[in-house]
Amino acid sequence: MSKTIIHRVAVTFGDCDPAGIVFFPNFSRWMDAASHNYFMQCGLPPWHSMPELPGCIGCPLLEIHTRFVTSATYGEHLDIETQVEEWRGKVFIQRHRVMRGDTLICEGRETRALCVKQESGRLKAIPVPQFILDACA
Repeated sequence: MSKTIIHRVAVTFGDCDPAGIVFFPNFSRWMDAASHNYFMQCGLPPWHSMPELPGCIGCPLLEIHTRFVTSATYGEHLDIETQVEEWRGKVFIQRHRVMRGDTLICEGRETRALCVKQESGRLKAIPVPQFILDACA
């Protein structure tokens, strides 16, 4: 396992459906933001400006699994606990736990690949470099 980084979200009225419950796609949006925030908080620059990886576009999402436990509503503050659960060469599994205090709202696992844009314009997954692994350890 890697470091755990907390990304805080303030739930607004616009995040909710007519019943006042957070509309489920917002959890995916927040987990995506938490994923990007994770690497920045580990001390890495934004993907597009990383001099060691020319053409890096970041870590596109390959697969996502989300399990909902209870609901959330506007006015609440949620903490998204993010860590890399497993490194697999060119891909990695990121785990997110969305918490309201001590209450688990939902949890998600994302499979992502580190990619660069080739001269042809096509994306190519590359092995995660050691300096990224070290920053996240």
